[in-house]
Amino acid sequence: MSRRQRLYLVLVLGSLIAVGPLTIDMYLPALPSIVTDLSTTPAAVQLTLTGTLAGLALGQLLIGPVSDAVGRRTPLLAGVGLHVVASLLCVVAPGIGTLGVLRVLQGLGIAAASVVATAVVRDLFAGAAFARLFSRLMLVMGAAPILAPTLGSAVLGWTNWRGVFVTLAAFGVLLIAVAAFGLPETLPVERRRHDGIAGTGRVYRSLLGDRPFVGLVLVTGLAMAALFAYVSGSSFVLQDGYGLDEQEFGLAFGAGALGLIAATQLNVRLLRRYTPQRILVTALAVGTAAGLLLIVLAATGIGGLAGLLAALWVVLAASGLALPNAPALALSRHGEAAGTAAALLGAVQFGVGALAAPLVGVLGTGSVAMALVVAGGMASALVVLLVVVRPARLAAVDPELAAGMAH
Repeated sequence: MSRRQRLYLVLVLGSLIAVGPLTIDMYLPALPSIVTDLSTTPAAVQLTLTGTLAGLALGQLLIGPVSDAVGRRTPLLAGVGLHVVASLLCVVAPGIGTLGVLRVLQGLGIAAASVVATAVVRDLFAGAAFARLFSRLMLVMGAAPILAPTLGSAVLGWTNWRGVFVTLAAFGVLLIAVAAFGLPETLPVERRRHDGIAGTGRVYRSLLGDRPFVGLVLVTGLAMAALFAYVSGSSFVLQDGYGLDEQEFGLAFGAGALGLIAATQLNVRLLRRYTPQRILVTALAVGTAAGLLLIVLAATGIGGLAGLLAALWVVLAASGLALPNAPALALSRHGEAAGTAAALLGAVQFGVGALAAPLVGVLGTGSVAMALVVAGGMASALVVLLVVVRPARLAAVDPELAAGMAH
C-alpha cells in the first residue's frame, strides 16, 4: 500500500470512528436546554446518553460476528443508514421517552462504523504496521469525544438542540457516500466465518477464556468509564454549577482535548524507549492519583474552577496514554476473529461507559458526583490491570506489537 493510499485509508477509517463520539457527545452542551424544552429532569436526559452507549455496546456484539461472516461493507452501510434515519427522527422527537428510544437506535447504527473500522485495520495489517495505523486511529478515538461538545456548541450558536441531530444526519449521509465509493471490501470470501451461531458462541468463549485479553478489555472499559463520567457530568457541573454558558462550556471542554491529544503524541515518543505495557501501568497510576485529587478539590472547593479543570485534564492526559495501548495489546491477540474481538472490546468499552453516565446523575450531577465516578473508573482500571492481567504477564502479550508501536 502506497503512502497516499495509507493516508486515504486513515482518513476514511478515522471518519468512521469519529461518528460514534460525535453522536454521543455533540449534544452535551444542550443537555440543560433539553431539560427545559421537554419538561423533564437532568437524570432523564442523561439516560438518553446511556441509551446511546447501550445501543452501541449491544450493536457491536451483534455486528462483529455478522461482519466476520458476510464481510465489512454490508453491515457498515446498513448501520450508518440506520443512524441517519434515527438522527432525523430525533429532530422531531416530541418527548424525552421518544428521544431515548431513538438514541438507542442511533447507538445500534454507529456500532457498525466502530466495529468495521477496527476490523478493517486488522484485516489489512499485522504486527508493526497494525500498531502504527491503530495508534493514529486511537488519536481520533480519544480526541473526538472531547472535541465533539465544542463542535456542538458551535452548532448551538445558530440553532437549537434539534439542529445538532440535523448535523449528525448530514454527516451520516456523507459517510455512506465515502464508504460506498472509497472503502473496498477487506475480508475475502475464503476468510469469512460460516459456522453460524454455534461458531460465534465458540469464538466468544475463546475470547473470554483468554485472561490477558479479558483483563485488557476491562481496563479499556473502565478507563472509558472515567472519560464518560466527565462527558456526561461536565455540562451540568460547568454550566449549572459554575455558571458557564453553552459557548464557554464548549471552549472549556475543548481545552481539555489539548491534554489528551498531547498525551497521545507523547505516547509515540515514549514508545521509542518504553514498552506499551509499562506506559499503561504508569498512566493508570497517575490517572488514579489525579482522580483522588479531583475528589478532594470538588468536595472542598479549593482552587475553584481552575483547580477542578486542571485535575480533570491530568486524568484526560492519563487516558490519552492508556487508551491507545490497552486496546492495541488486546486486539493483537486475536487476528483470526478481528470483527468479533473488536465487537467484544467495543461492547465492554461503551457498556461500562453506559453505566458510568447515569451513575453521575444518581449521585447528584454535581462536581463531587462526577469526581467520584471519574476517580472510581481510573482506580478500578488500575486494580484490574494489577490483579487480572498482572504486569508480569503483560511482557508476553505481543512482543511484535510492542516493537512496532515504537516506530
